[in-house]
Amino acid sequence: MTEDSSTVASTATTAGAVRRYPRNIYITTVASLLTDISSEMVVYLLPLFLASVLKTSTPLIGLIEGVAETTAALTKLASGYISDRIGNRKWLAVGGYTLSLVVKPLLATASSWSTVFAARFGDRLGKGIRTAPRDAIIADSIDATRRGAAFGFQRAGDTLGAFIGLAVAIGVVYWSQQRSLELTQATFTMMVWLSMIPAALAVALLAWGLQEQRRATPAPGVARAPVRLSLAAFDPRFRLALLGVAIFTLGNSADAFIVLLAQARGASVLTTLLMVLLFNGVYTVFAQPFGQLSDRIGRLRVIQIGWSFYALVYLGFALSNTVWQIAVLWGLYGLYYAMTEGAIKSLVADLVPGAQRGVGYGWLNGTIGLMALPASLVAGVLWAAIAPTATFLFGALMAGAALLIVMRLRHQSPVT
Repeated sequence: MTEDSSTVASTATTAGAVRRYPRNIYITTVASLLTDISSEMVVYLLPLFLASVLKTSTPLIGLIEGVAETTAALTKLASGYISDRIGNRKWLAVGGYTLSLVVKPLLATASSWSTVFAARFGDRLGKGIRTAPRDAIIADSIDATRRGAAFGFQRAGDTLGAFIGLAVAIGVVYWSQQRSLELTQATFTMMVWLSMIPAALAVALLAWGLQEQRRATPAPGVARAPVRLSLAAFDPRFRLALLGVAIFTLGNSADAFIVLLAQARGASVLTTLLMVLLFNGVYTVFAQPFGQLSDRIGRLRVIQIGWSFYALVYLGFALSNTVWQIAVLWGLYGLYYAMTEGAIKSLVADLVPGAQRGVGYGWLNGTIGLMALPASLVAGVLWAAIAPTATFLFGALMAGAALLIVMRLRHQSPVT
């Protein structure tokens, strides 16, 4: 399905560009769509389930999310490294999706926070196994001039799945408990069992349809460059970009805290899900256009705009005191995601050679995940010890610090 550059250049419309994506882009996009239908049916209800049904404290909710994400982080780095070493990314990706599927019944039967923790641990372990190999497959399957658009397309599919999953969750919540302020265990259990259907379809699709990308064969007499895990083996610009991502993520606590903020301001379970639906709708619509924008004006410019926007939105959350304000901010929050997700993933492929991309994406996703533990712990402590406002002010402050790194990187890098 790969077409030559003259054919690529001849088509100007977005619809035409979409029709020419290689097979792997479509397969990973549909699999992400199905997986997010599954996960989003449950993930935004999970903090409400922990708080309302299992009576779990806010710092403990932060700990659960932080440890789960740290597990995923360490696994992403290892999985990316292994995929580079063995030259096989497909089955690592399929295995990761499968693991996330098989631990879902633990949530349906949970009667304590420890069971929820075990389920989240297994789910994030699966995500850690699959993410770096999948991203490397996407990067390897498309040329650099359309990489931002391809990642934006994949993120749009992913978020469309989230939109659909939330719409299903809203329907089930409305049908089962109307406008009750607190989630019931029966509603949550029903949602978990339903969520397993699209997750199973995603695993089957990847196993059947995903194609392994062959690596370029070295010239006769030239040894293949060894795969190295150390950051010293990477471009200094890549290391500086990782530092910026780390600082930003320290203030980017789990979205569960936005859910809890909405509940604290008086939003019902149904209203909260409608807010998240708005967020995912905005993200879906703008993900690919911003990915294409990064192809035209540069990844770093788009990331800088996105992180600036994030700081303003988090400042808005800190100052908000009504449900409608949180709803508006949550919609704007989707723009930040649309601006940055595809651009950051494309930047890694721009700075890391193909033979090291598994490790490169492992470092990116691993850095984000490793910082998730202190981010969630700090957010939970600030929330409980000071006020919810402190959690979001801290996030805005860290985004400002990360922007300084991006500005420095732009000044020294031809990748603008």
